[in-house]
Amino acid sequence: MNSAATLNDSYLVPEEERAPLRSKETYTALLRRLSHQSVVKHFDAYGDVPWDDADYRIDPDDSRWEAGDIDPIGITTWYHAQPAGVRSRIGLHMTTSFMKIGAQFECILKRGLLDFATRLPNNSPEFRYVYHEVIEEAQHSLMFQEFVNRSGFDVPGLPAHMRMGGRVVERFARTFPELFFMFVLGGEDPIDYRQRLALRSGREVPPILKRIMQIHVTEEARHLCFARHFLKRQVPQLSAARRLMLSIRTPLVLSNMTPLMMRPSADVIRTYGIPKQVIREAYAENPRHRAENAIAVSKVRDLCGELGLLTPMTIKLWKHLGIWAV
Repeated sequence: MNSAATLNDSYLVPEEERAPLRSKETYTALLRRLSHQSVVKHFDAYGDVPWDDADYRIDPDDSRWEAGDIDPIGITTWYHAQPAGVRSRIGLHMTTSFMKIGAQFECILKRGLLDFATRLPNNSPEFRYVYHEVIEEAQHSLMFQEFVNRSGFDVPGLPAHMRMGGRVVERFARTFPELFFMFVLGGEDPIDYRQRLALRSGREVPPILKRIMQIHVTEEARHLCFARHFLKRQVPQLSAARRLMLSIRTPLVLSNMTPLMMRPSADVIRTYGIPKQVIREAYAENPRHRAENAIAVSKVRDLCGELGLLTPMTIKLWKHLGIWAV
């Protein structure tokens, strides 16, 4: 199958894969189906993205990079007062920063998945699927980094303390895989939410960004499905102590991960001298932004409810961290 042929003008944003309602599909059958889809519907970072096509060139003066009304900063008075070239560069710089963070996050994810796979027994239903996901995430990292390289911005990506903390997260894939996969959802769900929002908005975006987002959300539909169904299978088997630990750590993970994809990095703020008051107006004190943060992690929150991880105590924690439904 020519997967790239699906990325045409009639492309429809796919829903997240899931076991059909009222289906008797087993966990093993679900993983077999996801693995088959990785064979017949996958993409190549260089074969399926026409990097050297003139229409796909990254032009910092292209007005389509502007933040618009999808990002809260795009509707501030300060942003609209900037010259057109500055507005487009801020939008491109933010996009580039998100790409770099995505590449670094997926590096942590791949290392963790490989560690997870090494501990699986022979004939494990997860082994083949996990390797398919690692291959696809590697292609995503190639896409994201190629975009960064061609953008003209030398972005740092994740803050230093998060890059160091990535090694701790990787170890959870061996010692506490349920927490590792909550981390996976904490990183992937906000990215997926933001990209789906952009693709469904009807707003024109540069072709290179549209193609990358289409590839990413199409394959993430499988990855997110696996993480959720793995947790549904494993969490009920945890001890009471581990369930308590998971119920507390999950909102802490989400509250740290979500802002990385939902607001400008310190590098962007510093480069354009964005005033602190503008950041407060657009993000910290903006009810709409707080609601968006809660929506971005709503699927994880619903999963926690389904798994019995929402208690009066942890609900207070979710609310305190600003990621509870508004």
